[in-house]
Amino acid sequence: MEKKPAIRFEGYSDEWKKGRLSEYLDVSTQKNTEGNYSKKDVLSVSGDYGIINQIEFHGKSLAGASVLNYGVVQNGDVVYTKSPLNANPYGIIKTNKGKSGIVSTLYAVYRPKEGVFPDFIQVYFEESSRMNNYVLPLVSKGAKNDMKISAENALKGTVVFPAYGEQVEICIFFDHINALIDIHQCNLDRMIATKKSMLDKLFPQGDAKVPAIRFEGFKDEWEKKPLGELFEEYSEKGHEELPPLMIIQGAGTIPRNESDRKLMYNKANLSGYKLVRKGDFIVHLRSFEGGLEIATTTGIISPAYHTLHGENVDSDFYYAYFRSRKFIDVDLRHHVYGIRDGRSIDINGMKTILIPYTSYEEQKQIAGYLNSLDELIGLYRIRIEKLKNIKAACLQRMFV
Repeated sequence: MEKKPAIRFEGYSDEWKKGRLSEYLDVSTQKNTEGNYSKKDVLSVSGDYGIINQIEFHGKSLAGASVLNYGVVQNGDVVYTKSPLNANPYGIIKTNKGKSGIVSTLYAVYRPKEGVFPDFIQVYFEESSRMNNYVLPLVSKGAKNDMKISAENALKGTVVFPAYGEQVEICIFFDHINALIDIHQCNLDRMIATKKSMLDKLFPQGDAKVPAIRFEGFKDEWEKKPLGELFEEYSEKGHEELPPLMIIQGAGTIPRNESDRKLMYNKANLSGYKLVRKGDFIVHLRSFEGGLEIATTTGIISPAYHTLHGENVDSDFYYAYFRSRKFIDVDLRHHVYGIRDGRSIDINGMKTILIPYTSYEEQKQIAGYLNSLDELIGLYRIRIEKLKNIKAACLQRMFV
């Protein structure tokens, strides 16, 4: 077995040491018997956030009547929870990087030995397949098909660790990546919150005739017009030469992939498919939330859909409005019948909904601003995804 990782920091060349996890961790038997910690100090173990205060994480305490038998977790201690979590059916291992606290007896608590950097334990087991491959041979099933593994047995698996200095270097590297992900996530959350707030402020609320925030140069009062007055339903057919489209919720339309069997359609009846132009709206009475999507390209759509075309309106402006909570949860709600997956939209009733109307120029100005926010939101999502991919690759290639 190769005992050197594929990617390594400069200055390190020694082979990593293969051994049992018990060479690096001891089972902690420290309990909260003297009551030094209360329910306010109970900790939870999260896959995304590590070890965190339970009340801060869940918004409430989930502790039992007494916490005197709970295990004490010091800063730097390692905690193993056997609870299945997403890609980790055998639980997760995290290091406490925050304040001391206590955990339920369902958790196993460990104290790092000399020569191990506590944060390295968490980084080592962060890659799901490494964690699963480590725990699987140690697990047995109970009579109720529950997972059985003692705190002591959980240390009997084999690990391959570098010397202390290299452990620290690796942890610093991953702390840097995590910090970058957190920064971009904060920016993403801020942009999403900004857009949500601006959707309220750029459209008149209630009986108001003008929005709370307005671009310079616009002073006229807004109107309310029936949706069916601004958008005409049409069923132009006979355009078999155009690509059949499929709808992607929140992303508009794309040509169907004929090689994907899940997207099969009746090619013999393409003459009955409806023309939809870029910027038109598509209504599927039984499909996604809200029922309206925008055509991001020209093509033809199944007769099961309704198509709406508007003259002298900015499609991006109305798309923002049609995807707003006000339109979906308030305006459209009165024209939806049925329950759960059987819900349907009354297309004729939908056409009677009064929607905001202002000049085309102001529509375009607002749409441009909202599109710029969407571009920033998309940019931050791309950056986060790239960083997560880099991290995932490094979690594989920087370890033995």
